[in-house]
Amino acid sequence: MVRDLSGLPPYQRIAAQIIERIERGDLQPGDRVPSVSQIMETEGVSRATAARVPGVLRAEGYATATPGVGTIVTKPKKLTAGADRLAKLQAGGPTLGDSERVEILDAVREEASQEVADALGLELGAEVARRRRRYLDGTGVVTVSTTWVSGAVADQAPEFLEAAPLPKMTFGLIEERTGRRVARRRDTVALREVPEDVAVHLEVEAGTRTLAVVNHYWDQHGEPTEYAVDYLGADRELSSEYDLD
Repeated sequence: MVRDLSGLPPYQRIAAQIIERIERGDLQPGDRVPSVSQIMETEGVSRATAARVPGVLRAEGYATATPGVGTIVTKPKKLTAGADRLAKLQAGGPTLGDSERVEILDAVREEASQEVADALGLELGAEVARRRRRYLDGTGVVTVSTTWVSGAVADQAPEFLEAAPLPKMTFGLIEERTGRRVARRRDTVALREVPEDVAVHLEVEAGTRTLAVVNHYWDQHGEPTEYAVDYLGADRELSSEYDLD
């Protein structure tokens, strides 16, 4: 089925068209993604719009930035986990039993890394707000979860930067304060090395490889609303259960 791209913002539409070319095999892993100048010329858009396209491709897993070369095509390795279970886990709900509890580790403003900027459709170094939590149960650390939103969203939803649980989670708070409803979500599961600032809370050595769940959220207009990365504790596993009747 051909996807209707007419309702997407121009940079999202152009990125989706490039992704279709990758999926068809017109662009192969290792090929260069169309440059900002090429996108401006072929699509008739401004430099600001064209410059957002590579970030979308990187965030979607279809490209990677190679120093001295440019943005190169890759093919994402997709593995989808049970979104409902993950949402309950991140919210500190009853999924893992009555002994589970949540600690708010920090809630701060900072400059966006390339990964966060790509995910939120921002420029590298733009102001973002970061909220980090740790979930524990009777056997230890369940996960360390970090969520980022743009500085503009944090201005409209100041509770995000308060050291207290969010009853409706981040996406519920954003909808309540801005009217931007989450319409699409993608969960990606991968092995990642635990960064130093997370390792101390996960109670492992920095650089330890562990299961990580990366969450992207988009609103009803196709614009990104939040980005989150969860690092699971040692010996934890994810499972999904479905009713097939």
